[in-house]
Amino acid sequence: MNRFELKESAKSAIKGNIGILFLITLIIGVVSFIANLVLGLIPVIGSVAASVIVTPAFTLSVIRVYLNIAKGITPAAGDAFSGFDDFWAAFKVNFLTGLFTFLWSLLFVIPGIVKTFSYSMSMYILAENKGKPALECIKESKEMTEGHKMDLFVLGLSFIGWGFLVAITCGIAGIWVIPYMNATYANAYNALKPVAYQQSTIAE
Repeated sequence: MNRFELKESAKSAIKGNIGILFLITLIIGVVSFIANLVLGLIPVIGSVAASVIVTPAFTLSVIRVYLNIAKGITPAAGDAFSGFDDFWAAFKVNFLTGLFTFLWSLLFVIPGIVKTFSYSMSMYILAENKGKPALECIKESKEMTEGHKMDLFVLGLSFIGWGFLVAITCGIAGIWVIPYMNATYANAYNALKPVAYQQSTIAE
């Protein structure tokens, strides 16, 4: 997994798509805000319910958008809601990866961090396999990231400088940086897929 190549490919993929990607991000942000505002009126559980209902589906939507961009498919504004057609599966993947990561973190911080990268491809797998059982997505993510968790960790670190740029520009730079990061991670998933399939074939 060549970090430089992943990033260069991401830059090429988002070129000419920044406008529609910003619109999709804006739609998701506005709908999430309204959902939190409305459900937040419910005492105690309202704000939690909002994140549980909308976050997993929107996460799946975003991943689908960037996987399509990696394939050369231009996104549309309606793609912001594409994850809701597999809402329940997205919820289960999000819940279980969060739960497992938390349980590992109870041992020490490091195991929790390691498992974060181990489970990081679960939602990508679901994005390409609608309705796939959550535990299967998690299992395949663990197999896919075996031997590559450090690569993913370093990839994340490489965006720290961009994060500072977003901060000092009051978020304006995020219009380009966020798509750049998302496209890079979509490329990372695509780069890891052949390795996982090859290992599976050898095992058989």
